[in-house]
Amino acid sequence: MLKPATLLLTASFALPSVASAAQLTDMETRWLQAGAAVLAYAKGQLKLPVDIVVQPQAAPGAVPLAMGFDGGRCKLVFSMRGNDTAEDVLKGVPAERQALMIEAMTAHEIGHCWRHAQGNWHAVPAGFQERAAEPAASPETVRMTRQLRETRREEGYADLAALAWIQQRRPADYRIVYQWLHQVREAQPDTHVSHDTQAWLQLATDGHVLAGNSPFEQANSLWNKAMLSAD
Repeated sequence: MLKPATLLLTASFALPSVASAAQLTDMETRWLQAGAAVLAYAKGQLKLPVDIVVQPQAAPGAVPLAMGFDGGRCKLVFSMRGNDTAEDVLKGVPAERQALMIEAMTAHEIGHCWRHAQGNWHAVPAGFQERAAEPAASPETVRMTRQLRETRREEGYADLAALAWIQQRRPADYRIVYQWLHQVREAQPDTHVSHDTQAWLQLATDGHVLAGNSPFEQANSLWNKAMLSAD
């Protein structure tokens, strides 16, 4: 859910003018520039309804980049102001490679938008059989388990989308991005089990499995194959 106080950017990603008009911070501008190719592809080739939303108020501890949905549109939300941990995800990444990781993160979020726009949000492949809940499970446990699985599936797809994008656009950097993403997921605390995407990542150690014309379609194909082992 988006907070009421937001700064909405609907320009076509002409970054210098956007940054000037919206008075973006240096960090916000740097992240926008790093993800510009993904955003241009999303709005151009894919015709996705993407808006950029910058949270102007302090957002301590928030994830720096997230995807929301409102009124049939995708909202790429930047929460970097007053947020000292915004770039913690880049700790240990050499400065010259940080833009590469931000590009992958942007592709991850656009992957969420693609799924939503396709009408596939929280949907499963045809023929997929959901594992039955434990007979003694309470309705609340059943509901929470379902939500956990749905979130983890979407995160699994989005991670594959990020890797497919890198494989298509920057194949020489695939191994570097894969190792970084794997480390990020491996280092997550137990409270972030909804973002445990290892079942999908282990199928993409070789970027060639994600090679193809459309990174988001290629990611979807591999995601489908991993569903049984993921659940």
